[in-house]
Amino acid sequence: MISAVVLTKNSENTIDTLLDDLSFAGEVIIVDDQSTDKTVQKAKIKKARVFSRILGDDFASQRNFGLKQAKGDWVFFVDSDERVDATLREEILQMTKRTDCDGFYLKRKDVLFGKTLEHGETASVRLLRLGRRGRGEWVRSVHEVWNSTGETGELHSPLLHTPHTTASEFITSINRYTTLNAKQLYTEGRKTNVFEIICYPLGKFIQNYVFRLGFLDGTQGAILAIMMSFHSFLTRSKLWLLWAHSTN
Repeated sequence: MISAVVLTKNSENTIDTLLDDLSFAGEVIIVDDQSTDKTVQKAKIKKARVFSRILGDDFASQRNFGLKQAKGDWVFFVDSDERVDATLREEILQMTKRTDCDGFYLKRKDVLFGKTLEHGETASVRLLRLGRRGRGEWVRSVHEVWNSTGETGELHSPLLHTPHTTASEFITSINRYTTLNAKQLYTEGRKTNVFEIICYPLGKFIQNYVFRLGFLDGTQGAILAIMMSFHSFLTRSKLWLLWAHSTN
């Protein structure tokens, strides 16, 4: 059996479609961060197992909680703003019959302001999202990673990801995640300096927009390259401020 685990927070606009996509799973587990909309209502109507749990800015802990609730031999993690099309569903059903792999990385294609991006930073994203239950756990509070203890492979069909529908939503998300990432890096003892604060974002833009061919994605490719460089700038600036305040 395959258990699908979904983290939610006010996801009423996407949860119905996602749960329809996950109808192939033997069970769907929703770990909800105290939604105030109809997310939980809709999930229960679709017969998902719903758990209410405060995120507390720790995504790994939230995912590990979902992992512990799973009953299936395989566990598939999906975000509430992602889609699982028929091709990916079929591939998952076929690949989980294999005995030589304990986990599979998935590609993820971002859809930004109506355009599916084929280049730039997101084109190289590979995420371990499908694995046997009992093989490893999630680590890092943000930009979390599933540490698998077994052999891994890669699926060909991608997840479709529509993370932001407006520019303001994109900026709000960047502000939140850079704060969390800076705190995580601070707890890991990572430091930064003015050279890195200035040069790393610039280098990241050149890498994503030029060398990873982000310019071929048109205006959306430029927006993504700029926003992700801004993400790097804010993360390092906030990290520097954390260390500066700690010495005062």
